[in-house]
Amino acid sequence: MVSQTTAPPTTPAVTDAASAPLLPVYGPGELAALAARHGLTVSGARPTLGAYVRQLWGRRHFITAFATAKLTAQYSQAKLGQIWQIMTPLLNATVYYFIFGILMNTKKNVEDFVPFLVTGVFIWTFTASSITAGTRAISGNLGLVRALHFPRASLPVALALQQLQQLLFSLGALVLILIGFGQFPRPSWLLAIPALLLQAVFNTGLSMVVARLAARTPDIAQLTPFILRTWMYASGVMWSIDKLLKGDRVPHLVKVALECNPAAIFIDLMRFALIDSFSGAQLPPHVWAVATGWALVCGVGGFVYFWKAEELYGRG
Repeated sequence: MVSQTTAPPTTPAVTDAASAPLLPVYGPGELAALAARHGLTVSGARPTLGAYVRQLWGRRHFITAFATAKLTAQYSQAKLGQIWQIMTPLLNATVYYFIFGILMNTKKNVEDFVPFLVTGVFIWTFTASSITAGTRAISGNLGLVRALHFPRASLPVALALQQLQQLLFSLGALVLILIGFGQFPRPSWLLAIPALLLQAVFNTGLSMVVARLAARTPDIAQLTPFILRTWMYASGVMWSIDKLLKGDRVPHLVKVALECNPAAIFIDLMRFALIDSFSGAQLPPHVWAVATGWALVCGVGGFVYFWKAEELYGRG
């Protein structure tokens, strides 16, 4: 009988927890210092305002290219293509001329009614389109926002730039209409340049405001057309605010509100620059100062308002 020696069972190694190396424990302040020492930053954190401006300036080529691409693709599916950039405001002006000029006969109180109306429609469309585009700046580009790291203000700024490019493209038609109705180029036409620049800053600021609002509350995009339609009727696009305010028919507060209405101010500045019969007496008091004030308040205020929610865009 052969005896077999059985190996003693292997006893599992016991690890003494007390002898194991301990991981260092850091407090919040020490963790922040450790991250800073190794060049780590919080993911998606909002940069300082100065750094944000520098980042935005660094993306200026992207902003320009994005705006141009959007403008080119806007009517790419239509057979008339880019002609719709001119046709849309012209058709709107035609409808307003029929309703307000002929049916309501408002043209009898306005000299050079067709240049007056067409100028108002083109300039108002610039503001309305910038605001409408702003409501889709974040919600319409969520894939881009979530995939890439870049200053989100690039999107509303690019869309506002797109609307400026579209307006400049359409001004050729406006000039032809003005000449066709006896409004020939004169030195005052140069005033259109600062007026458009101030309006562009104002529109960009508003675009950033509605971009932030619509990013968190998508219903803003559905409400915007009703607000814009009401604002248009109060801006003297197809009727003369100056004629309405003569006399004591309008309460003082309403008169001040209409005179300080930014959309009406930018429209009147362009009419003053381009139409001979629209004189300085028809402009509100201190019109250039008010226009500059609106541009600064909305441009700077809208930019800061948008920047304060930088880390929230694309989340949720």
